[in-house]
Amino acid sequence: MGDEEKRNRAITARRQHLKSLMLQIAATELEKEESRREAEKQNYLAEHCPPLHIPGSMAEVQELCKQLHAKIDAAEEEKYDMEVKVQKSGKELEDMNQKLFDLRGKFKRPPLRRVRMSADAMLKALLGSKHKVCMDLRANLKQVKKEDTEKERDLRDVGDWRKNIEEKSGMEGRKKMFESES
Repeated sequence: MGDEEKRNRAITARRQHLKSLMLQIAATELEKEESRREAEKQNYLAEHCPPLHIPGSMAEVQELCKQLHAKIDAAEEEKYDMEVKVQKSGKELEDMNQKLFDLRGKFKRPPLRRVRMSADAMLKALLGSKHKVCMDLRANLKQVKKEDTEKERDLRDVGDWRKNIEEKSGMEGRKKMFESES
């Protein structure tokens, strides 16, 4: 066990060392990335925003303000145009989605027809030429004779109760009742 414990400790120590090295490398990479972003930002600002020279006289300051306001107005117009384009394309997208939904709803799926197949036909369709077993289930059934029981005979003899009522209705029926009683 002592040899194995030393080995496990060495592996754990090596993992910790590699982990710390990886963290150090990641930290230096993050610092490089941050400095690169800062340099890109400075280059972009130098290109697009010239340094501001504040003039000494009031007329020059007013002229500078007018120029800045003109640039702001141009930027606002461009922003407004972009917003309108985005809204228009969003509305077109919603309309297209609605049309797509309507088209999907219009198509009716045809009702499935019930197919009646015998067991032999089904096996033949599934197995093809391998089908040799006959599935005639009715041939395997036993023939049973129905025996007449006394109850069934009594029910047949009594007949339908509606016939009895029809015979007894009216004057003729009452006449028969009196004749049968006496």
